[in-house]
Amino acid sequence: MPSAGEPAHHGDFRVQELIAIKRRTGTTISVCLPARDEAATVGAIVRTIGEDLVAPGLVDELIVMDDDSSDGTAAEAATAGARCVRVSQVSPKDVYRRGKGAVLWKSLFVSRGELICWIDADIVGFRSQMVTGLLGPLLTDPTIGFVKGFYDRPERGGTGGGRVTELVARPLIALFFPHLAGMVQPLAGATSARRHVLERLRFVQGWGVDFALLLDAAEAVGVGAIAQCDLGTLIHESKSLLGLGPQAAETLSIALSRAGMRGPSSFDLRQFVDGSAVTTPVRVDELPSPVASPFYRPLQVERRPA
Repeated sequence: MPSAGEPAHHGDFRVQELIAIKRRTGTTISVCLPARDEAATVGAIVRTIGEDLVAPGLVDELIVMDDDSSDGTAAEAATAGARCVRVSQVSPKDVYRRGKGAVLWKSLFVSRGELICWIDADIVGFRSQMVTGLLGPLLTDPTIGFVKGFYDRPERGGTGGGRVTELVARPLIALFFPHLAGMVQPLAGATSARRHVLERLRFVQGWGVDFALLLDAAEAVGVGAIAQCDLGTLIHESKSLLGLGPQAAETLSIALSRAGMRGPSSFDLRQFVDGSAVTTPVRVDELPSPVASPFYRPLQVERRPA
């Protein structure tokens, strides 16, 4: 089975060159930031994208998907120049669920770009090449349908994955999905893709959505249509070992499900702190593909030669 190709580097792509391709092909681009209580960082990210990428014409719309924040995230994002959307108010409201997967799913309902780029809203020291690095493979190679970013984490001393990646995801990939063994950071949230790929995929509700989308995209378009890009250095807050337990549980559940061993869509994870039990509910139920929803408006794209 073919494996993912050699990763690109954000330095391979120049903004003006990408703008020229975008205009020649008539491509539209949406950048969406899923956010919950990220007032401390979201404003700087929005301003950087606005000045470096929206103003010159590479990015058409910049949307912050506010997942009912309580710290002023929406106000910070709007002041910085983003369109801010409250996730709970996006139809279909009756399927509103908290969780990153639900936020990404609904970002397809409110955005209109042919290319979708998702960037986390908690990045410290954000630089716009994180976006150009994700968009570059899609704009320069029409055979690429899905892009995963990876980055250097100074607190971890390299570009390898975090604890859940190395202890859970990578062994599962080796066992069940060896064609994806070349993915540097399979759980990373920095992702871009063509809308026509994403809108036909199911979305896991919670944090496991990033891993599930990678597995499902590989199944849908083939690993040869998946690219990676080195996005440089990224800093954001790390979780405690206890806090990573639910993420590890979601990752394991998703991998087993995609390997044909589907378990329950929700369960309780019991952990222990100083001898006392701590129970965390874990949900891996899935939202249907956007095109299966009557509230979704498919984008009509006029394709031009590259």
